[in-house]
Amino acid sequence: MADRAQPLSARPGLWAAALVAVMILGALTAVVWRAEPGGGLGPSDLAALRFTLVQAALSAILSVGLAIPVARALARRRFAGRRGLIAVLGAPFILPVIVAVLGLIEVFGRAGWVSQALGAFGLPPVPIYGFHGVVLAHVFFNLPLATRLILQGWQEVPGERFRLAAQLGVDGPAMFRLIELPMLRKVVPGALTVIFAICLTSFAVALILGGGPRATTIELAIYQAFRFDFDLGRAALLSGIQILLTTAAALLALRLGQGESFGGGFDRTLQRWDGRTRTAEAFDTVWILLAAVFLILPLLAITLSGLPGLMELHASVWWAAGTSLLIAALSTALVLIMALPMAVAIALGRGKVVEVAGFLGLAASPLVIGTGLFVLIRPVADPTALAVPVTALVNALTVLPFALRILVPRVRDIMQGQAQLALSLDITGLRFLRLILMPRLRPQIGFAAGLAAALSIGDLGVITLFADPDIATLPLQIYRLMGAYRMESAAGASLLLLMLSFGTFWLLDKGGHGHAEA
Repeated sequence: MADRAQPLSARPGLWAAALVAVMILGALTAVVWRAEPGGGLGPSDLAALRFTLVQAALSAILSVGLAIPVARALARRRFAGRRGLIAVLGAPFILPVIVAVLGLIEVFGRAGWVSQALGAFGLPPVPIYGFHGVVLAHVFFNLPLATRLILQGWQEVPGERFRLAAQLGVDGPAMFRLIELPMLRKVVPGALTVIFAICLTSFAVALILGGGPRATTIELAIYQAFRFDFDLGRAALLSGIQILLTTAAALLALRLGQGESFGGGFDRTLQRWDGRTRTAEAFDTVWILLAAVFLILPLLAITLSGLPGLMELHASVWWAAGTSLLIAALSTALVLIMALPMAVAIALGRGKVVEVAGFLGLAASPLVIGTGLFVLIRPVADPTALAVPVTALVNALTVLPFALRILVPRVRDIMQGQAQLALSLDITGLRFLRLILMPRLRPQIGFAAGLAAALSIGDLGVITLFADPDIATLPLQIYRLMGAYRMESAAGASLLLLMLSFGTFWLLDKGGHGHAEA
């Protein structure tokens, strides 16, 4: 396809990919350059490294281990609201971390619902802060992801296998051993590694629920070295370790994600004849209910505790909300400006070079990229004066890989189906973009824009490096309210953040679908 004449050029996408690579690699180079060789790691740094690895491993094991029975129950049960529950499993991905953490505190904290219920029976409260709280929060965020990944594995098994098993009378342990266990052997290692990699870069969770000497992640140690000690050399050294760990985990996840196919079928709707006993039905029902309650309770807690204070929020909270919306708008615009030409270049056969550049944002955490940009900006300008554009830029680089995943398949289909007809009608360049590509791409653009806006609004990361007391996003303002023990105001601001995140995602995603042309 790359060798034929095309209505659009791949050159803008190549330039966008080069710019992305320069920004990310430049920031990472600045981090490595600023590192002080021979400084080594202190006892606290080694403790942070050990805690990071242990909590990431345990979080991944618990998330995937609990997701297996939940995904199995969803795979073999049909009930009212099943589609809605599966959709809810995607909500934590765009849920602001600080909102989820505050909701978990409302439910599992010392004065939370669960601890009060335990106290009625004379039992001690749940330890929400420290190691237990960090792992609990990571399971909350990653259990839905693990469930979706494993459920997808079940759905990829051809329905004919289950039909044949039913005809042969295979049920119970034999069904699990012959059909389900081979699928889990293929899917589970990749899911474990993906979630392990996600938990390696934990910042907001550790900042709120950890933070002590025994509950500090590498990401949080970078922030502390940078913000409190202003030890750029130590921050750079920790950033380099972070890059090595996340890159190794990402490469391992890609390797484990590859495997043999489950074989072909006739694409019939997956129907299950196993697990029809009352015991199996009760088992599946309990797992589905437990997962639903675990995911919904924190959101319900935030809604109930935030409603009284929502209309009495201080002006600083509303200013912070405006700053978050401004950063989200800039970040969304940057994502689309970079992603659209890069998606076209990938569709035209330049995928290897452009995709590598697009996915560089996954090799380093936003905090590491922010540290590098701070090092680059500081000699020529005041970094705090550029807090808003820098935060928007880093958020855009972080969301870019997801935007490419959304846009590329549809752009490739449009180019394969419409390119030759457009050339025969002399529709090229901007005319092809305006008349053919953009109208057919609006649903994907809306989804990518909604995702970018929601993730940017709820981000508590780079802004902590650059912001001064006069500049705050809504997540940062909520964190400051929690630090001042103004929990009612924090709950009201969290409800506002929740409404803004889901509201912007819904509006942009619905807008794309609502104006899509056939």
